[in-house]
Amino acid sequence: RSGMNDFVIQTNGLTKFHGKKCAVDQVSLTVPRGGVYALMGRNGSGKTTTIRMLLGLVTPTRGTASVLGCSSLDLTPAVRSRIGYLSESHYVYRWMKIADCAKFQQGTFFRWNQTIFDAIVDHFGLDRSTKAGALSRGERAGLCLAMTLGTEPDLLILDDPALGLDPVTRRSLVEAMLVVSSHSERTILFSSHLLDDVERVADHVGIIDRGVLRVQASADDFRERICQWRLTFETPPGALPAVTGVVHTEYLDNEIRLTIAN
Repeated sequence: RSGMNDFVIQTNGLTKFHGKKCAVDQVSLTVPRGGVYALMGRNGSGKTTTIRMLLGLVTPTRGTASVLGCSSLDLTPAVRSRIGYLSESHYVYRWMKIADCAKFQQGTFFRWNQTIFDAIVDHFGLDRSTKAGALSRGERAGLCLAMTLGTEPDLLILDDPALGLDPVTRRSLVEAMLVVSSHSERTILFSSHLLDDVERVADHVGIIDRGVLRVQASADDFRERICQWRLTFETPPGALPAVTGVVHTEYLDNEIRLTIAN
């Protein structure tokens, strides 16, 4: 891996307000070149807004962000072509066949690797003559991943790619990420609210909660700084009051499981 002084993403005090609501609060993110950076947080914590600001799709209220050495407010076509972006919606043109999706992507980006596209399509067991609109959500996720990775991006940004997917498809996505991240100069930033996925692939971890970046550490350091508490009650418990450092809460009958950072 490259040294920590070599960053592909840097933000300084990145902040976004929607009216009076602060969605992202002074986030200073540093993503080193090479490996996998997992941005964790519950749904609604500010992960997607942060990613959209990095890509120049949302203008920050204040603060700065740079991606691949270029300001997010002024990403050139050349820089954008080096970024692969997969959103949680897994959007495709429904009337296109899978083979047509490859041709469309090939004509849009400066680089295209048909071998990578074919390998991922085969990994998900997709028929190239099938129209995208006939695919299940998991199959659509596989197609979108193939279209994204076929461009051979230097930076791959995945926004909660496993959201709503079944365990088998999630595992296929994680396996594909492991293969892609084996390229030492390629960087992956992916957001997730699932600790299991993070533990398998992440080299670095950031936790964002209520718009604030609470933790930023290597995966090894992160494992030492996080723990799980199991609270058992005689009767089904009500909602807990706010607990500092909570990244995940799970209710199971008479038990509450809390995952806590720091």
